[in-house]
Amino acid sequence: MKTTQSTAWLAVFLGAALACSYAGTTGTNAPKPSTPAVSEKSPPVNPDPEHLVWTPPGSFTMGSPSTEKARRSDEGPQTQVTLSKGFWMSKHETTQEEYLAVMDNNPSNFQGDLKCPVEQVSWDDATNYCAKLTVRERAAGRLPSGFVYRLPTEAEWEYACRAGKTTATTCGNNLSSSQANFKGAYPYGEAAKGPSLGRTTKVGSYAPNAWGLYDMHGNVWEWCLNWYAGSLPGGSVTDPQGPNKAMYRPLRGGGWLSYGWDCRSATRFILLPDNSGDDIGFRPILASTGSDSNARVPVSFGQEEIASALAAAILERPSINSPGTELIAAGAPDMLVSDRIVR
Repeated sequence: MKTTQSTAWLAVFLGAALACSYAGTTGTNAPKPSTPAVSEKSPPVNPDPEHLVWTPPGSFTMGSPSTEKARRSDEGPQTQVTLSKGFWMSKHETTQEEYLAVMDNNPSNFQGDLKCPVEQVSWDDATNYCAKLTVRERAAGRLPSGFVYRLPTEAEWEYACRAGKTTATTCGNNLSSSQANFKGAYPYGEAAKGPSLGRTTKVGSYAPNAWGLYDMHGNVWEWCLNWYAGSLPGGSVTDPQGPNKAMYRPLRGGGWLSYGWDCRSATRFILLPDNSGDDIGFRPILASTGSDSNARVPVSFGQEEIASALAAAILERPSINSPGTELIAAGAPDMLVSDRIVR
């Protein structure tokens, strides 16, 4: 695993954008399965049907029950989450071809097929990509008003991954390497052992989940937007954003180097935001900022100008002031994920 330099403007951008905690409306009702809203408005016209899938607003149970095999403590307590807004999610993990077109470089270790997911990207790289993609697509007139590309929060990611399922994976309570790219000698549940590719593979090589999303289990871990907290909030919350500040960013889904149990829908992995590895990637979502007006992105821009414009849109504010760079540790435990021990 390599480590890259942290980008200060992105720390400012997301530090401000995530200035709210997992706090929400608490309730006493028992957690329920995922339930998309029935009375939602029709989504705006899909700006990129080839790459994006609409994820409707709805409710689901985040985290895993205490009876789930290989469960870790930070997957609880189970929390009833309501997502009040729908969003588009990329059908696939961001490919090397897509990353190269936006960033003009390809940091991946496994090259030779541009349809493989980009890897060796940090959280900083991923959020930079989303910012530049927003600028490009808006300039081309392909974005609905008030929408930006960004990483999903953990709640948004898990909601989309589960796609209405309450089992450990979207394939049920078993997972083999015939269903996802991970270490096949270590399947999950009662699944049979299978082959290991020993590297990433072309996106979309396995069947999608019920909502048409590919590789939500395995291939590469996927960065999420929020800071990491050592537990879920419990009770009932609406649109959770994670803690105000912390040390780590979470990743979801498992990768080619993972064991089957690390590819479960509720598994949480953590890294410092400037860390990367050849099993680390991401997939963006296209989400509403809550405003019908476009972010004011200058024609000639630098990194700080992009960050300021997009952060202003997300926060629905005219400008952004730096919240500071001091990070507060989230009390993250030592976590054994695949072959790594991360502190």
